[in-house]
Formats: sequence, structure tokens, C-alpha cells
Amino acid sequence: MHIQFNKGSNVPESDGLIASSTSLISEALSRFSQQITRLEVHFSDEDGSKDGLNDKRCMMEARLAGMQPIAVTNQANTHEQAMVGAIDKLKSALEKTTGRLKDY
Repeated sequence: MHIQFNKGSNVPESDGLIASSTSLISEALSRFSQQITRLEVHFSDEDGSKDGLNDKRCMMEARLAGMQPIAVTNQANTHEQAMVGAIDKLKSALEKTTGRLKDY
């Protein structure tokens, strides 16, 4: 599974965020690592430089071999919290999708 990170222009550089995100995502989605060919993670800040509640956004798009991509979005007070919420949503979507495939 290849993980690609993208960030908006108003998201500060943070190698720590990417490193911790990579290990957290790999561990959380390890069950699906054979089916996911690429995972794109997009971080953005909806309010830019202003402070606000739930203004950090994480969008994840999982590309599965031979299938349409699955995308989820989550917003929270920090990028880390937004990412954890997006991982949970993506796990649910992948479980539902891969469960349907087993039914056939």
C-alpha cells in the first residue's frame, strides 16, 4: 500500500505529522493492505490562519485494485483528530465494500 500525502497551502510543514500518520494509517488499515493499491491523504485548514472549531480537514481516498476509489472526509479541531476520524470512516467503508465482495 502506497500512501501519498497532500496538504493545503495554509497547513504548516510537519514531518512529525506525516511520520506519525504513516504508521497510524498502516497499522489501522493493515487488514486491507493487499487490496489497497494507493491511499491519498489530503490535509487542509478551512479557516486558513484564523482560529476556529472543527476547521481542520482530512480527506482520504483509497484506491482498490479493479474498483472505484473510496473517499471519506472528517473535520476536527486538529489535523491529527481529523485523520483519526477519517481512518475510522474509511475502515467502515472498506469493511462494507469488501464484505459485499465476499457475498458474491
